[in-house]
Amino acid sequence: MTRNSNARGFNLIETMIVIAIVGLLVAIAIPGFKKARIESMKNACANNLKQLYGAKNTWAAENKKHPGDDEPNMSDIVGQQLSIPHEPKCPSGGQYTLGTVGQKPTCSIKDHTI
Repeated sequence: MTRNSNARGFNLIETMIVIAIVGLLVAIAIPGFKKARIESMKNACANNLKQLYGAKNTWAAENKKHPGDDEPNMSDIVGQQLSIPHEPKCPSGGQYTLGTVGQKPTCSIKDHTI
């Protein structure tokens, strides 16, 4: 058998090198994608908290509520005819606490803040 010097394609060694390089690139890229996804969910939660804070302040002004004394329920600020038509949800599964007038709402996930 003679080897044709014009043969095209990869031999086994070349194929293994390409697979190793692709594997290395994937191993480098995955943590970056994960971090970007976490940051995106954190930012979405912060936007929800800002929206809740604004709606809570609107509710307080419309109903003559005082800082530190009164706390709205979600049903006071979320509804078709209210400031927020649909209840916002934390993309990471956290739970929102509105708090009293004058306080910023919070998320049960530690790093999710306004």
